[in-house]
Amino acid sequence: MPTINAADVADWVGKEIGSSEWLLVDQGRIDKFADVTEDWQFIHVDPDKAAQTPFGGTIAHGFLTLSLLSKLAQDCVLVLEGVKMGVNYGFEKVRLMSPVRAGKRIRGHFTLAEAGERSPGQWRFKYVVKVEIEDEEKPALIAEWVTMQFV
Repeated sequence: MPTINAADVADWVGKEIGSSEWLLVDQGRIDKFADVTEDWQFIHVDPDKAAQTPFGGTIAHGFLTLSLLSKLAQDCVLVLEGVKMGVNYGFEKVRLMSPVRAGKRIRGHFTLAEAGERSPGQWRFKYVVKVEIEDEEKPALIAEWVTMQFV
């Protein structure tokens, strides 16, 4: 994660901050997410039944892919010098573009769209995030993600 001085935040707006490492979305991860959310729809957890669908096998929950943004962001979002904590503030937009099939790898590409100090020591950042699926043209999702940092 790049650490920056608050005086330099404006220089990063409109720029791609970086891309995460690849992350495997395997059946074990999908099954654990199903258990936590109690969403056991067969397209996620039953490889035999899911093989009979247009997906050709199990797929990750869209919310699983979305939730992995926290992990993907660890490598590449900006961190202000002296930050005490950062929090998820929500989303402006989320579009689930393409299913992530079990066994595929994903990575996030982060561009800083907006940033500013809302009140002394409270900074709001909005990232445009595209989650790429390895060896596929269409991304898994595109989102505008808002975070806050407190210094």
